[in-house]
Amino acid sequence: MIQHAEINETSPFDLAQQAAQVIAQRTGVARHDIALVLGSGWGQAANLIGEVVAEVPAAEVPGFHAPAVAGHVPVMRSIRTEGGRHVLVLGSRTHYYEGKGVRAVAHGMRTAAACGATIAVLTNGCGGVNPDWAPGQPVLIRDHINLTGASPLEGATFVDLTDLYSQRLRDLAHEVDSSLPEGVYAQFPGPHYETPAEVKMAGILGADLVGMSTTLEAIAAREAKMEVLAISLVTNHAAGISPTALSHEEVIEAGAQAGPRISKLLATIVERL
Repeated sequence: MIQHAEINETSPFDLAQQAAQVIAQRTGVARHDIALVLGSGWGQAANLIGEVVAEVPAAEVPGFHAPAVAGHVPVMRSIRTEGGRHVLVLGSRTHYYEGKGVRAVAHGMRTAAACGATIAVLTNGCGGVNPDWAPGQPVLIRDHINLTGASPLEGATFVDLTDLYSQRLRDLAHEVDSSLPEGVYAQFPGPHYETPAEVKMAGILGADLVGMSTTLEAIAAREAKMEVLAISLVTNHAAGISPTALSHEEVIEAGAQAGPRISKLLATIVERL
C-alpha cells in the first residue's frame, strides 16, 4: 500500500544538500554537470559515457536506498566525459510504489541539483501503447500524464510544466538519431501492471507509453530548474495490446537484447549535452 505520509521530517532540500556533500567527498568531484538515471534496460550505458572517477554504494548516501527492483544497479558513479563534463549516474531510483513517500522518489533529482547538475537525463523501460513500436524501440518523451495522484511539490509551489521535456535537448537527440520517435508517457502507481482497460484509457487520454516511474522525478527536476531529457525503452507491448501475459523477466530480457544499441545511443547523446 502506498504510504502518503512522509516519515522523515528533515526538509527534503536539506537532506539533498547532505547527500550532495557526501557525494562530493566520496567522489572527489566538487560539481557534477549532468544527472543520469538509468532505468530498466539502460544499465550498460554507464560504461560508454567516459572515465569512471568513483563509485559510491547508493545506500551509503543520505536519503538513498539499495534498489528494490531487479536490473537496477546499487551504486552511484561519477563519470568524466571526453569533453571534461562530470556526470552523476544514478543506477537505481526509488519508485513510488515502494511506499517510501514522494520525497524519496524526488530525492535523486534534488540531490543532483544540489551537486550542481543543470541537466537531468531520465530513462526507463516501459510498455508500448502504440502498436507500431516493437520491443527494443527507444522513444523520446515529449510530454507526460501523471496518473499517480501525487506530486513532489509541497505547499503553494507552482511550477509551469508546459515545456517540461526540453525541446532543445530533444533536438540534440535527433541530431544523433533522426529516426527517434517521440511520445507521451503515462505513469501509473504500480507495482501491478496496468489492466487492458487502463491501457485503453491511457491511449484515449493521449499516451503512447505506460510505466511506473519518471514523471515525479521530472517534475522535481523542473522545480530545481534543471533541463529534462527523458527516453523510454519499449520493453513490451502493454496489456491488451500484447497477446501474452506480462512479466518483469520479459522487461529484463528485452532490455538486455537492446542494451548495446541503446547504450551507445545514450552515451552519444550525453556527450553532446
